[in-house]
Amino acid sequence: MSKWSKQDRFNAILSGERADRPIVSGWRHFIDKEQNAEDLAETTITFTKKYDWDWVKINPRATYLAEAWGNVYDFQDYQTVFPRQKTTVISTADNLWNLEVINPVHSAPLLEQLEGVRKIRQGLPDTPLIQTVFSPLTVLLFIVGRSAYVTKTVFGIENPVTLESLFKEHRAATHHALHVISLTMADYVKELKQAGSDGLFYAVTGTAHPGLFNEEMFNEFSRPYDSIVLEAAHYGKNVLHTCGAYAQPERFNDYPIDGISWDTKADGNTDLDAALKATKVGGVDHALFAANDIPQIQKQAEEALNFMKDQPFILAPNCAIPLNVTDEALQQLKKSVFEKETK
Repeated sequence: MSKWSKQDRFNAILSGERADRPIVSGWRHFIDKEQNAEDLAETTITFTKKYDWDWVKINPRATYLAEAWGNVYDFQDYQTVFPRQKTTVISTADNLWNLEVINPVHSAPLLEQLEGVRKIRQGLPDTPLIQTVFSPLTVLLFIVGRSAYVTKTVFGIENPVTLESLFKEHRAATHHALHVISLTMADYVKELKQAGSDGLFYAVTGTAHPGLFNEEMFNEFSRPYDSIVLEAAHYGKNVLHTCGAYAQPERFNDYPIDGISWDTKADGNTDLDAALKATKVGGVDHALFAANDIPQIQKQAEEALNFMKDQPFILAPNCAIPLNVTDEALQQLKKSVFEKETK
């Protein structure tokens, strides 16, 4: 009987096929180790080896793409995983016309991430890696100091550009900016392949929430630009993450993605019984890791694995694991797949 490698399992499951077992991974921020490529790579490699994750979602600092256009952040002052934003290059929406396409190999923030991916690949030669990128709409919101979620996350900007100014009063300028961002990201995504990434973890964050963007607005301001980035990433396996409550994972059934990650436990969201075309990723409430609720982590993982037993499935937390996670909680997530196999 042939032995399955990590790459074999990852590729099979994200191709909609079953492997010898489901795969599992967890990801979190290390906010004191994400300001340079060396620290990020070393921490990611150590974290992955400690728990022997089946695959890696590289977790760079949340602001790196906005930094590429000149935003400045204070990395000594965080609110959860978001450093305090000191300046934005776009203080008014009419300044969006000033945004230009950036060559990733001439951008210090993007070069830093490419170097980080290379170092992680060197340290984890046999483990599937996918780099986290945000949708152009999310990046634009970060640039102007707006929250990319329904709940407040931008830290440091008291009077950001209003959504009405962006999407009504200066609609043409906003489309220009989104086009610029998407073309830059498409070039960056191509460079990621050369650096060693096996695909993307493509985060549309909370932009699918109808309280932030209804379907018509989402189709106008996100979908066309998502297509540009995802087309450039066709070489790999791509997992889309739609964040928070009312995340509408069904909205992405026609996206060219291989996996879909969403909060199966949040308000307004379907659970693992959702009618989705891509391989499902998740099943365990990430908030349980902050509470160190080992019995519930074990219970939710077992329920997810039982429900998905006849389908390709990736067991994971429903979003990034909180900073105060314990080793015991992470060990339980990893063990859940193997406990299931032995029952």
